[in-house]
Amino acid sequence: MNDGPFLDLFFEMLRSERGAAANTLDAYRRDLAEFQRSIDHHRPDLRSNIALADDVDIRAFLADLLDSGQSARSAARKLSALKQYFLFLQQDGLRKHNPARHIDGPKTGKPLPKLVSEDQVGKLLTQAQQDAESGTPTTLRTLALVEMLYATGMRASELVSLPVAVAARDARFLVVRGKGNKERMIPVGEPAQQAMTRYLEQGRVGFLPLGKESVFLFPESTKTGHLSRQKLGTTLKVLAGKAGVDPAILSPHVLRHAFASHLLAHGADLRAVQTLLGHADISTTQIYTHILDERLRAIVGAAHPLNLGLLSGSNGLAQPI
Repeated sequence: MNDGPFLDLFFEMLRSERGAAANTLDAYRRDLAEFQRSIDHHRPDLRSNIALADDVDIRAFLADLLDSGQSARSAARKLSALKQYFLFLQQDGLRKHNPARHIDGPKTGKPLPKLVSEDQVGKLLTQAQQDAESGTPTTLRTLALVEMLYATGMRASELVSLPVAVAARDARFLVVRGKGNKERMIPVGEPAQQAMTRYLEQGRVGFLPLGKESVFLFPESTKTGHLSRQKLGTTLKVLAGKAGVDPAILSPHVLRHAFASHLLAHGADLRAVQTLLGHADISTTQIYTHILDERLRAIVGAAHPLNLGLLSGSNGLAQPI
């Protein structure tokens, strides 16, 4: 991109001031590069300098996205990236106006997360436990991964990049560094602790490159030095197929949703779940409120005096004493 210096400053701001993760920065780069291609097509006079684009250019970009079959959610995300970039230019005095400020994104409904039932999770864990009886490094790692995902609700990126140093601390808790470089403490249940201990003692050495030590809990011969999110996803799908669970519905993110949903279904507080998931805003966690609604209806149905027939009188109303 020809406005490279501005973009470099923008990415540095995201990295240093907001603690944006590498995955987040890559997503911004892809979205801004796609906007640049649109500018090259519609406005060759700008010579690929997207910092000079106006609101008409942005609206044309959004229209192209939707015409090409991209979802409203995808287009809204890309508009958000543009809003952030132009806001940065304005705040740093590099541009007088923010052309994206008053542009509304396409309407997007918030879909409910894909869910797996407690029974399906039970099948996954049982299969992983049976496989781990062989004692191979791969099966011990798989058991540790699935136990930890469901026990903690961690993001895939958080789990695969855990430092091995966390194992030296109190096994009942994990200190996780999440989005925005923020730390949170997550309690770890006994089954997950046991799976992790067994993996550390018998399985992890099988993944160390040429016997060398690694700073990561789940080392692998990759550019990052640790297990990749893609490999984690593939591992779960293979396990699902063996356990009789549809692999198409399973992913690390789905197990994260299962963690939250099953906690709420059994009475957990929404604020507590927000903290455990590492959501900065409660509105993000409120996508699970349909579970709370179902639980509250069940409570009222099972415990309200009117539903229990404890109050007499016409129309089901209590009579005056």
